Amino acid sequence: MRLPPRSGPSMARDTWAYRDVAVESFLDPRDGALRIRPMAGQAFAPTLAVHCTRRLRDATLYPPGTRFLLQAKLTDRLGGDPFLYAWHGDPVTVLSAAEAKRFLAEFRRGRI
Repeated sequence: MRLPPRSGPSMARDTWAYRDVAVESFLDPRDGALRIRPMAGQAFAPTLAVHCTRRLRDATLYPPGTRFLLQAKLTDRLGGDPFLYAWHGDPVTVLSAAEAKRFLAEFRRGRI
């Protein structure tokens, strides 16, 4: 008897594990690289690493300080340090300062 594969590209992602997360690009002072971090005021600390499409770290497309809305999930991949993971094929929404402020206000209001 042959068992079906346990994982692979044909398997659907667990969409319940993903949530909207506001992130921003910044220049890492240690090496000057453009990186992505969660914006302050959410369930995730700004120090948490974000793994997402490299396109967001392209300074010619998005200058440092650009804010994005991603669908991300918290994971630790084989017991390592936790990080946020956003699938590289998901759509990315660029947020204006006002949109980011509104999103974070809605998040805070939803927690009370």
